[in-house]
Amino acid sequence: MKALTLSEKRCLELVDRPKPEPVDTTDVIIRIVQSGICGTDRSVLVGKFEASAGVVMGHEAVGVVEVASTGVTRFSRGDRVVVNPTLYCGLCGTCLEGHWNFCENKAGTEVGLDFDGSFAEFMRLPELFCHSIPDEMSFDRAVLIEPLACALNNIEAGRLRPGETAVIVGGGPMGAVTAMAAASYGAQVLVVEANPVRRILGREIFSAPQFKGRVTVHTPNDPQLTHRGDFVVDSVGNLLEQSLGYTARRGRIVVMGFDSNATVTLRPLQLLQRGLQIIGAGDYNGMIFPRAVELARSIPLERLITHRYPLEEYTEAFKKIAAVRGADYAALKVLLVCLKNGSAGEPF
Repeated sequence: MKALTLSEKRCLELVDRPKPEPVDTTDVIIRIVQSGICGTDRSVLVGKFEASAGVVMGHEAVGVVEVASTGVTRFSRGDRVVVNPTLYCGLCGTCLEGHWNFCENKAGTEVGLDFDGSFAEFMRLPELFCHSIPDEMSFDRAVLIEPLACALNNIEAGRLRPGETAVIVGGGPMGAVTAMAAASYGAQVLVVEANPVRRILGREIFSAPQFKGRVTVHTPNDPQLTHRGDFVVDSVGNLLEQSLGYTARRGRIVVMGFDSNATVTLRPLQLLQRGLQIIGAGDYNGMIFPRAVELARSIPLERLITHRYPLEEYTEAFKKIAAVRGADYAALKVLLVCLKNGSAGEPF
């Protein structure tokens, strides 16, 4: 099969790999229809996040069950599935407490980072981490369920309530998904984006009548943003200091984006006097994923998709998200497509 792997020099390489086979009796082999390129994938390639050389990258995926091993009970060949890539052991002390997202045995289980992921024609995954796609839902919407689960995790960690003002710092794909989810919670949402192309794309997305004028897009220095946010999300991961300026008294800031190189200088007195809370939500708990599937029925997630490329054109795909030297952002969600029509011509 064709697969995109990470080289020792942090570059992607299209290689031939053996098609995966079941290892355990509960494994399924998924024929990948399409995968979204995540900000984490970009971070690996530009040196902001670690991954193992040789791994097949990618983790936002939908596909069709190709093989169901002998112990699989929920899926059969031909079933449409979306991947939950946040694996856990279920046996360590943290998992037994129900905090699966902080599993103590993560080594070798980070899909697309040290466990072969979805930038390939096929991938192997335990049945536990596959979810059925609702019959009426397109692959285009379903491929964004995993980012929606991330958004829900951060929204719930920040205790967003209807009627509050949410400021989402960063208008890339993850920020846009979070804005959609926050609007569905009944918040007024202000998206902050420095890149002019992404501001234009964001305004087009949120002009849809489904959002009822709840989401607006702003430049970072817009005075309307000052101390507006009851709930603020740094979707980039290195904009905490900037986010403080957007936060209202007694506001909550959730650091959502992953950037292992980011540092920040804080004045503790500012937190004390303004009653601010800074929250790190971590990965989402697997219990959130079925709720993301259900919520996706009513959110037009597919509006975020601006580009799609076959696996062989991965260089062009990554150029669109500025993951190639000298390239500028020119997209929101970019998909790598492996199978054009699923197994039975299902709509994208």
